Amino acid sequence: MSLIYKGARIIDPGSGFDGQADLLVENGKIARRGTADESWQAAGEEDVSGLLIFPGLVDLHTHLREPGGEHRETIATGMAAAMRGGYTTIFAMPNTDPPVDNPPLVEFVRAQARKAGGITVEPIAAITKGRKGQELSPMGQLAKAGVKILSDDGSTVANARLLRLAMQYAAMFQLVISEHCEDANLAQGGAMNEGVTATKLGLSPLPALAEEVIVARDLLLARETGCRLHLAHLSTKGSVELLRRAKERGVKVTAEVTPQHLLLTEEAVRGYDPNMKVNPPLRSEQDRQALLAALADGTIDCIATDHAPWARQEKEVEFDAAPCGMVGLETALSAVWTKLVETGQISAARAIEAMSAKPCQIAGIPGGRLDEGAKADFVIFDPKCSWQVDPEKFASKGKNTPFSGWELQGRVIRTAAAGEVVYRLEN
Repeated sequence: MSLIYKGARIIDPGSGFDGQADLLVENGKIARRGTADESWQAAGEEDVSGLLIFPGLVDLHTHLREPGGEHRETIATGMAAAMRGGYTTIFAMPNTDPPVDNPPLVEFVRAQARKAGGITVEPIAAITKGRKGQELSPMGQLAKAGVKILSDDGSTVANARLLRLAMQYAAMFQLVISEHCEDANLAQGGAMNEGVTATKLGLSPLPALAEEVIVARDLLLARETGCRLHLAHLSTKGSVELLRRAKERGVKVTAEVTPQHLLLTEEAVRGYDPNMKVNPPLRSEQDRQALLAALADGTIDCIATDHAPWARQEKEVEFDAAPCGMVGLETALSAVWTKLVETGQISAARAIEAMSAKPCQIAGIPGGRLDEGAKADFVIFDPKCSWQVDPEKFASKGKNTPFSGWELQGRVIRTAAAGEVVYRLEN
């Protein structure tokens, strides 16, 4: 099949292109980009004037819950949510039951994704067996199975000696170590960000220091081992400062930030809404501003959702008792567009780069580009379409969003993977 998309604004940060152009999609690839003429041969064409086309989004931090948590989410329902949000590749975290820590479970995730069809799911495997932090997973076998990233997400590898060894092996096998940075002793029992607001609300505090001491430790280990370190869901100003200095010194480190940490602060917890409970917790306005500035200048490399669905009966309890996590695949792009791009706080190109090209570069996978010869993974986006977030209409089983009822501007009209439209917005 071949099709010409005519008249859209194409934003392709990976190749540095941003302007109105036509796009010829043929045999699952971008065949031509420019101004269509008689030399462009296609089975059909479509006028997409007034819309945006940009690379399919890539999420480095998705919890699909399968195996073991299918009442919260399945690989199929998570993929459906991702397609609605404009994602064409998602990386599935291994904190499942059992944890994904061996090649057969890696293949299980891939097989379930193939069965569902549509987009690509890349399994992230655990750093340690069972995510218990005691013994390393079989990294060589996992690398041979095509794993790109290792993480014990939800837990930090507390034993520095073991993590040092993990980083040495990861460097050998060209794997990325993605760390959930949290000192369990400092964080113990914490429900929200430490500060005046927590005191007023009577909620147990989780200090910024719990994140920052692990960030500092891991940066030192990465510098010493030469490992490629990726810092998951950074949330504090102090972490940003440590990251910036490490990059200046040549440490092989990248980092992500979530939409919720860019758009919300601890003040959102005042209503005791358990959907506002996340780990790391929503921080102060000073922290939020530091994260935004770091994203804008490239110190923080990418935006990741940390999509974490929970069953309704698990989440709708008292704030202290509620599990941490928010869903985000279906709202991330529109929320970032509405609150950051439309307000001029970051450029459209930077937002798209942080959600497509940069995650591909971090993971070492092709994608995130729309130049000639690239795989035709792309999003058609209407920047003027307004809509209200209604979690009951989500494809995800999880309804635990902090953005319920928000009026957002900008919506995914279509998502295409290898040239095939896998999601189309119904009127």
